[in-house]
Amino acid sequence: MKENYCLQAALVCLGMLCHSQAFASERRSHLRPSFHGHHEKGKEGQVLQRSKRGWVWNQFFVIEEYTGPDPVLVGRLHSDIDSGDGNIKYILSGEGAGTIFVIDDKSGNIHATKKLDREERAQYTLMAQAVDRDTNRPLEPPSEFIVKVQDINDNPPEFLHETYHANVPERSNVGTSVIQVTASDADDPTYGNSAKLVYSILEGQPYFSVEAQTGIIRTALPNMDREAKEEYHVVIQAKDMGGHMGGLSGTTKVTITLTDVNDNPPKFPQSVYQMSVSEASVPGEEVGRVKAKDPDIGENGLVTYSIVDGDGMELFEITTDYETQEGVIKLKKPVDFETKRAYSLKVEAANMHIDQKFISNGPFKDTVTVKIAVEDADEPPMFLAPSYIHEVQENAAAGTVVGRVHAKDPDAANSQIRYSIDRHTDLDRFFTINPEDGFIKTTKPLDREETAWLNITVFAAEIHNRHQEAKVPVAIRVLDVNDNAPKFAAPYEGFICESDQTKPLSNQPIVTISADDKDDTANGPRFIFSLPPEIIHNPNFTVRDNRDNTAGVYARRGGFSRQKQDLYLLPIVISDGGIPPMSSTNTLTIKVCGCDVNGALLSCNAEAYILNAGLSTGALIAILACIVILLVIVVLFVTLRRQKKEPLIVFEEEDVRENIITYDDEGGGEEDTEAFDIATLQNPDGINGFIPRKDIKPEYQYMPRPGLRPAPSSVDVDDFINTRIQEADNDPTAPPYDSIQIYGYEGRGSVAGSLSSLESATTDSDLDYDYLQNWGPRFKKLADLYGSKDNFDDDS
Repeated sequence: MKENYCLQAALVCLGMLCHSQAFASERRSHLRPSFHGHHEKGKEGQVLQRSKRGWVWNQFFVIEEYTGPDPVLVGRLHSDIDSGDGNIKYILSGEGAGTIFVIDDKSGNIHATKKLDREERAQYTLMAQAVDRDTNRPLEPPSEFIVKVQDINDNPPEFLHETYHANVPERSNVGTSVIQVTASDADDPTYGNSAKLVYSILEGQPYFSVEAQTGIIRTALPNMDREAKEEYHVVIQAKDMGGHMGGLSGTTKVTITLTDVNDNPPKFPQSVYQMSVSEASVPGEEVGRVKAKDPDIGENGLVTYSIVDGDGMELFEITTDYETQEGVIKLKKPVDFETKRAYSLKVEAANMHIDQKFISNGPFKDTVTVKIAVEDADEPPMFLAPSYIHEVQENAAAGTVVGRVHAKDPDAANSQIRYSIDRHTDLDRFFTINPEDGFIKTTKPLDREETAWLNITVFAAEIHNRHQEAKVPVAIRVLDVNDNAPKFAAPYEGFICESDQTKPLSNQPIVTISADDKDDTANGPRFIFSLPPEIIHNPNFTVRDNRDNTAGVYARRGGFSRQKQDLYLLPIVISDGGIPPMSSTNTLTIKVCGCDVNGALLSCNAEAYILNAGLSTGALIAILACIVILLVIVVLFVTLRRQKKEPLIVFEEEDVRENIITYDDEGGGEEDTEAFDIATLQNPDGINGFIPRKDIKPEYQYMPRPGLRPAPSSVDVDDFINTRIQEADNDPTAPPYDSIQIYGYEGRGSVAGSLSSLESATTDSDLDYDYLQNWGPRFKKLADLYGSKDNFDDDS
């Protein structure tokens, strides 16, 4: 079978002679596909024949970044049917056709008109076709081919970051990994060594090194000390072409910081600290500060302080100020200059966090001696006792010594002391004190029954410095003396039943009595009860002492009768057990009462007994009837009095002096220039010179002084009212109270008209209110009011 080749492609690669033979071999062996024709039966027995097409194909190559003066020849397209007479026209289409790649339509030569960059685009896909020049009829179907851009080493390596920051602990071992830096090369890694990178260190030796293949930076020196140098600047280079000469390179900067470890113990900058404290300082007050220096930072530099030895361990304490890393020495207990004037402390500073890897560097602590001197201060006086308790008998004469308080100056000067009493604690001024020796005396007799204890406060101050003052509480107990006689503990009252003389006497006491004594128990019980000597043989009653501070009162006879005597007063003498004893006579009331057969009280009222005997039931009823009649008369009189409504004062009906009538008047509007007419207030009778009172009938009239009354035409309200007040005050014919009459004046010119009823018609027939019913719901209330009034008038 005959083979037909339609197109033959030839590649001319300038400057690449080494690839020409390989290219020709590929063209002969691979890019000359044959398409053999065969016969097929079509419709109606027609035999169709498809001819074989033969393209001579290969990939075209062009070097990137070509900068020659002429366009570079990429390759040539040629068809077997091209006889060279120019009838065939070659057409190129696809990516970059007409802009980057152009074709000679006669010869089929393809040229690249622009410089190509493989990193921007590695290949282009184009379409080639041969057509008839005259008719543009395709002689062959279009075929696709590729133009590849061949790489050259035109891109230097670039790191991912321009700068790097890394940390590594100080004193790390040699070879400790710090950080890995990575660079990339845009060149083709599959073609030559253009993208093969090698890392090296330009700056940072001998402290650090870098692995050539991986870019890992490692420490190169042992025991690098952060306190000596904390930060290092390293420059790393990445070079392509495997690091050989002619390769391109890029660099980056790496800042490496040594992090701190606790490799330094704290140290005091001095061996002894000198401090002082005043004896007047209070506990908790700061004495001074110490500080140990630790070059480490963060928690590795934290220091805690403690007192480990010294004679002032009980008086001083130390705390740590974590903001300043100082040890604060404070006063724990008060110090006394006169007792001891200097103290010594041994203070230790130690790290809070210790790294066991560096424990061999020594103990991470240090000690220092602190000497504290006590300074003398002007101290207030000191009492020899924190409080005093004294005793004095009640009723003691004024000037009796109660006791003494004593204070002294603790300072070396031993100033003289002056004493005084705080009068806020002795408001009644019961006591006085000698300002020189502190003896307390009474100023008046004291009564224990009023106050058994008295509490005062005594001040002690230096004579030359009154501000240095101390105080002490003094409790004074008032001792009891027997100055109060015992009395009945309660107002006792006895009752005895009336009976005949033949009835035997009862062994039960009429009443049991006890006593109360205001004095102390030492001067009170035991109480002794008895009858006075003059009635020791009282025929009616006797007293038996129970010897338990109580006594019983018994009847000596029977036959008591209310008609003969219903009340007995029995004097009883009560004595206490004090020295000397005190006694008092108390009177016991004993009533004779009526009792039933069982001895229960019925009545103790002698008058009731007499009334029952002398008044009958009819008399009692008559008395009650009279009382009822009197009540009825009083009620009728009051009722009639209210119905008549008689005035209590003469001319009361005409007196409108105290009546205030308020009208909601609208006023005269803008035309009202006389809001108040003084003529309205002027009494016509007052013009003639006399003003009678309306509330009483004057006995005589007087002539007012001519200079006090203003002219009738005056419009000064203040002068008019003041004149009337003076006339009323000086009027001898009337009580001295004011009369005020108020009149309303609407004014003139109001468009709305008057709403007042003062000037309305006097008869109801002049007014017709039927039109109010037609004014709507807003005037319904007014219509109802006037309508109800009319109805009421009709009914009446």
